[in-house]
Amino acid sequence: MKPPAIAVVPAETREVVETVMVAGSLLPREEVVVGVDIDGLRILDLGADVADRVAAGQVVARLADDTIRTQLAQNASNIARADAAIAQARSNIANAEAAEVEASAALERAKPLRERGIISQEVFEQRTSAARGAAARLEAARAALDVAHADRAVLVAAGREIELRLGKTEIKAPTAGIVLARSARIGAVAGGSGEPLFRIARDGKIELEADVPEGQISKLRLGQPVDVTPAGFNAPIRGEIRLLSPQIDTTTRLGRVRVALPADAAVRSGSFARGTIETARRSGVSVPRSAVMTERGHATVQAVKDGRIETRKVEVGLSGDGRVLILSGIEAGEQVVVKAGTFVRHGDQVTPVVAKAEEIGG
Repeated sequence: MKPPAIAVVPAETREVVETVMVAGSLLPREEVVVGVDIDGLRILDLGADVADRVAAGQVVARLADDTIRTQLAQNASNIARADAAIAQARSNIANAEAAEVEASAALERAKPLRERGIISQEVFEQRTSAARGAAARLEAARAALDVAHADRAVLVAAGREIELRLGKTEIKAPTAGIVLARSARIGAVAGGSGEPLFRIARDGKIELEADVPEGQISKLRLGQPVDVTPAGFNAPIRGEIRLLSPQIDTTTRLGRVRVALPADAAVRSGSFARGTIETARRSGVSVPRSAVMTERGHATVQAVKDGRIETRKVEVGLSGDGRVLILSGIEAGEQVVVKAGTFVRHGDQVTPVVAKAEEIGG
């Protein structure tokens, strides 16, 4: 009776590339929100829309400013009146100074006349009172000038505040980037909903955010190349690892990785994407992954020699692309059973049949 046939394949010297596969979402590296600093004004015009690339300082929306301009004009009128009040106060001071000089001189002339009895005590007291009144009026005029200056300073400060509010009716992009979302609508009251008017991806930088099992994240390093394939793309985009999470989630046992993509990559935020990260590359004797059986921490491969099964302990190395490097236990050219752990055991007689490439899967 002919021994049972079994699929075999020769162990081959090949280059094996070990990779880590990740998957996640494309997200902006940094999302910047654009809101309003003044509420209650309607949106008159929009200068940007979703997917537009904007420059830092670019006007992306304009608010109705007629009320603020009216306030600014009223403030300018009030400042003009304050200037007139200051001029009047200065004129009053000049008049008060002249009156004070005249009253003081009259009092000085009256002193020797009173000593000689030429004028009465009543007349002397009148001139003394007049001098004191003139001095008081001069002091009051000077105080009025100080008040006028203070009033003007208040108006100037108010004008600056109004000008600041006027400037805020032009909503500007705080950074260059790509508009991800726009809630602003012409005619709507800005700030009424509490939603930011725009969301911008700073500098247009989009990244892949993915989770990696804790057993594999230790194989990754910053700057490592990553081939990222977004949903719907036929070819990958070359990126690199920018960030590795310093902690592992205690529930999921996953760590987070951020992969930076080129700024000119035509990808959409929120899209699903996969990433392939090469972690090692070695050449040596290799067999299909299906040919290796691991039990209780020991790896074995079933070789076929002289028509009999030999179950051998092997030392394995890298694995990738459906193949495993064999560091010891199997030599190149030896035939191994394609699918370990089948119905055959050590010492069984078999009829080896070389498997086709599509049957191997690696």
